[in-house]
Amino acid sequence: MIVVWRIIEHCNLACDFCAYDRRLPFERHEVEAELVENFSGILGDYQKASGDKVLLSWIGGEPMLWEPLFRVSQFLRETYGIACSTTTNGSTLHLARVRSEVLANLTELTVSVDGLAEFHNSVRNWPNGWGRLETAIKALSKERDDVRSPLLLRANVVLMHDNLSQFEALCDALADWGFDEITFNQLGGRDRPEFFPMHRLSESDALSLISMIPSLQKRMALRGVRLCGSTPYLERIEASSRNQKLAITNCDPGKKFLFIDERGRVSPCNFTSSEFGIPISDITNVDDLESLPRVFSKAQIIRNHTACQDCPSTQVSAKFAS
Repeated sequence: MIVVWRIIEHCNLACDFCAYDRRLPFERHEVEAELVENFSGILGDYQKASGDKVLLSWIGGEPMLWEPLFRVSQFLRETYGIACSTTTNGSTLHLARVRSEVLANLTELTVSVDGLAEFHNSVRNWPNGWGRLETAIKALSKERDDVRSPLLLRANVVLMHDNLSQFEALCDALADWGFDEITFNQLGGRDRPEFFPMHRLSESDALSLISMIPSLQKRMALRGVRLCGSTPYLERIEASSRNQKLAITNCDPGKKFLFIDERGRVSPCNFTSSEFGIPISDITNVDDLESLPRVFSKAQIIRNHTACQDCPSTQVSAKFAS
């Protein structure tokens, strides 16, 4: 089971396409460490009883700004055998102590890199961000080899009209840095609707991407790098570029994937928290946890959430397959 937990809404960067841009004026929340530790006991009991390994993935905002991150990750690993991962903008990875904590306490690290130097620095409003990331990832890759850590290093790219032409060159650069895996998302319109129209992937962009991926996957494989992006995932991107809605009537919600937000609501995905979200205080044991697929399936039938009418959840369309 994969559990994605948005633990913090604070961020230290000002990315033009992101809902957590530090310039945006809204009240920001973060989860209490005690809440995470208490609920993780149920996840640990579930893992032990079912034999189904749990991967708890921290997201934000910027998760590295959540002060208890590594302490809680260590607690989960040592106490319950729960593996932890996180997605980060990489702004703290220049610190040797942070890299050391990553190697000690995380199973996977996903770093957001959205283009070559000029584009990445510009779209994230982070002067020399690219250079700092390159130095930090190369250092982390070497340190990983030195201590023989099993850490998976992944880069994730937000693809838009502006950076698609440099995606192949970007993949080569990321392979040079030491990444093991590369994933990508298409720019979405929900986070920053004012940014989306001028920068979204066009239909011709989507077709170019579909044409590009097979040979690029082979080239990356020769370099020991896995470029994800399955046929269904690419078809989903093409449909979006044509404004074609793809409804999901039954995604087996809650069976292999759960989302938890910074307010402690459990839902099938981050797009359905407002209507399908259940307070984790209502989940007190493994039976409650295992009942969630039935609860979510019933809610999906009764309420027909707007997001389900054009499902944007990347795990449903097999983002990580290839």
